Amino acid sequence: MGTSVLCCLVLCLLGAGSFVAEVIQTPGHLVKTKGQKAKMHCVPTTGHTAVYWYQQKPNKELQFLIYFQNREVLEQIEMVKQRFTVEYPKNSPCSLEIQSSEPGDSALYFCASIPSTALKRWFLLVHKPITARLRKQAMH
Repeated sequence: MGTSVLCCLVLCLLGAGSFVAEVIQTPGHLVKTKGQKAKMHCVPTTGHTAVYWYQQKPNKELQFLIYFQNREVLEQIEMVKQRFTVEYPKNSPCSLEIQSSEPGDSALYFCASIPSTALKRWFLLVHKPITARLRKQAMH
């Protein structure tokens, strides 16, 4: 008899907090098989207008996924455009959904929020690879 291998995808979620309040992220963890949808929700800290989603695969650097300002997507990577559905409707949490999970999606996913665009420049620098930043600085 042949054996079948079940490919499982484990998505871990972590709420990133601030000094006073914290982001609420649900569910705490997801286990999905290949091809299933995986939906995560994020309620930013009250009064925060910017929300960021990140992904971190085991033994890899943190990767920026998407940035919302006032509930509108302002920046996202190509993978998010192609494979994810994102929503941030009024009076509802922000959501990030993988349309059809793949083994490579196993990662830690988390969201962060900030009160305004004042820190936007810093957050954008954080998610850009250091080599790209160094090249840009060398050109100026």
